[in-house]
Amino acid sequence: MHLMNPQPDQAASSEQPSPASTDGHRALLDRHSSVLSRIAAGARACGRNADAIDLLAVSKTFDAEAVLTLATHGQRRFAESYLQEALPKMATCHDQWAIRPSGRSADDRLEWHFIGPIQSNKTRPIAEHFDWVESIEREKIALRLSEQRPAHLAPLQVCIQVNVSGEASKSGCSPDEAVLLARSVCAMPRMRLRGVMAIPAPSDAFAVQRAQFAAVRAVFERIRAEGFDIDTLSMGMSADLEAAICEGATLVRVGSALFGAR
Repeated sequence: MHLMNPQPDQAASSEQPSPASTDGHRALLDRHSSVLSRIAAGARACGRNADAIDLLAVSKTFDAEAVLTLATHGQRRFAESYLQEALPKMATCHDQWAIRPSGRSADDRLEWHFIGPIQSNKTRPIAEHFDWVESIEREKIALRLSEQRPAHLAPLQVCIQVNVSGEASKSGCSPDEAVLLARSVCAMPRMRLRGVMAIPAPSDAFAVQRAQFAAVRAVFERIRAEGFDIDTLSMGMSADLEAAICEGATLVRVGSALFGAR
């Protein structure tokens, strides 16, 4: 995965950020700080340690420069849903991050999560380029990802997506199918099951939000009770992350509150 880029000294001398670009970067960083503050406040409100909750920046539809702006200020985890858009963006970020002083350490790389629905003809590039896949809902797709994960890469970190709302428009297996799917995924080479992901039906009522996230947590606990070593509960977005944190989220996926309206 490589794109031709200008040499660092050429880029530095010929590309100066415009005032509009600088203002946009500042606004993005302000929103990032605001989201981190919301996470910390949400954790305090329910007696949790904010360090146990990670922010996944949902960068779909936003460009590589927005990703790199956040990365330069400490954000490392990013999520994409549209493969055709994601791959060139990831390539640009890979090349640009490698030439920045803060991105030269092997331990300081960007981490990419795929969170969208997966078609059979898209499994190979997902298996080859992403670190995590959070949208496993069928055994067939999981098996293809396992078979197509390159041997030189670390095992693909995966979450089972569960549809707790029962919405026909939402992806995810049913709560009753989750344990069986977890058992199948754990038997596949080149995969490591990390936990559960869900996108419950939207609601403005905090009590309803909590009830839906509690249902997701119950699926997570059911899988763990079967003896599977899982640690990730990926739930909560811009409008409901506080409720998700109260119900045990370890990873909140935030897009619009971070990057702005799409």
